[in-house]
Amino acid sequence: MSNTTTILAELMKYMKEKKLGVSDLARACNMNPGTISGFVNGNRKLSVYQLDRITETMGHPIGYYYEHYISEYLADADPNWRRMSPFLESCAKLNKLDCIQQVVNMLLDKLGYANPLFELAEKLFEDGLYEAAAILYENVALSENKQHSERLALCQYRLFQSRQGDNQEKNYEAAVQFGTYVDRLDELDQLDGLKALANTYRSLRKWDKVELFAKALGEKAEIQYKLSKQQHRAKKENSKQPSFPLFAYWAFSHLLRMQACGERRDYEQAFYHIKKYANLSWVTDTDEETLKWKKNYEDWAVVNMYVNKLLSGDRNVLPDYVAYISSRKDEVLPALDNILEAANRYHFDVDDILKQFEADISSYLEQQKVESFYTQRFITERFIHFSKELSAYYLTKGKFTDGFKFLFSCLEKSTLINNKSYIIKCMSLFESYHDYASSDTKKAYKNIINEVNKDEV
Repeated sequence: MSNTTTILAELMKYMKEKKLGVSDLARACNMNPGTISGFVNGNRKLSVYQLDRITETMGHPIGYYYEHYISEYLADADPNWRRMSPFLESCAKLNKLDCIQQVVNMLLDKLGYANPLFELAEKLFEDGLYEAAAILYENVALSENKQHSERLALCQYRLFQSRQGDNQEKNYEAAVQFGTYVDRLDELDQLDGLKALANTYRSLRKWDKVELFAKALGEKAEIQYKLSKQQHRAKKENSKQPSFPLFAYWAFSHLLRMQACGERRDYEQAFYHIKKYANLSWVTDTDEETLKWKKNYEDWAVVNMYVNKLLSGDRNVLPDYVAYISSRKDEVLPALDNILEAANRYHFDVDDILKQFEADISSYLEQQKVESFYTQRFITERFIHFSKELSAYYLTKGKFTDGFKFLFSCLEKSTLINNKSYIIKCMSLFESYHDYASSDTKKAYKNIINEVNKDEV
């Protein structure tokens, strides 16, 4: 029996074993007898939905015959998109990525399929089926690679989004690749693309890149805001809308640049950027979304004034800063991180503050998750930095048990997300206090380093 008749041959065998006629099988599958008859007689091709019904009736899981379906029903000289499209959707839902790749390979030389493949990729992406969508985006990008099209840039944007995860090295590689395409997106997608790139480099603590993309974001957002005001009366209801109010992108660019300046300890420039996004009186719209974002930036300006004063060595802001964050749970982790960084830099004693937030710290250590306005990736990066700062604080004060506990927490999490910069910082910190470590502590450290080395192989 040749491979081209595998599905039909197995169905005929099943019907014979179960002593089923065409009408019996049709009833069992809840299908039209004419459809079954046409298939059994070799005069009709099944859709993927019909195949699924037959497959389940035969006692197999959906997708059992998909590899055969490709070779027997889709591999035509003139592919039928009406059969391919629902099949690809079903493969995506079942995570049968190899089947998707096989079907897409059939279409690589057929440029007319770039558009329907792209539209299907967008649908899968919207449904959260990122791995399946990525296969389609990659192949659409290949077919358009020499055309420098906007769609090529959008494919690269979607690939960048789908590749963002816990592995910091892969996040960096994806950002580098997408960075060369972001200015080919349409104007509004550029805003989201630049914002996403800046946020990725922010989590990687690559502040020159944050500054670069944040500056571009601010400039483009300002242009789009001015254009929107000029075209306000002529705006069509069905025209494409930005994900956030345009002024919010502009303000966010200054927030990012403020953080980059703070990391370089250029506090004068950091205060300049805070004042820029603190004063949004020129935004005169009064809709609910606008008012919400204006309030957000006003609040962030307050807290970031505290942060930058503290990190520049002004200990007097600590009481007000602590009071401010006490009622804002989503700000506690970032605030403790900032407080510890200042304490380590300027030799502040903050034992009373750590005692006050002891329950929060224990929760972070156990769960490493925070219910927050911030993204989980941002929280993870913040937790790693916080653990390192807390470890350094305790080790400096001779509290070695707590110091090594948080050092190992930082090292383990850094290893998990492949953050080599922090792995090196943790190793350096341990070596500085190696003589104060117990034999059990040294053994635990050695076990963690063995895991680090395994990941490098």
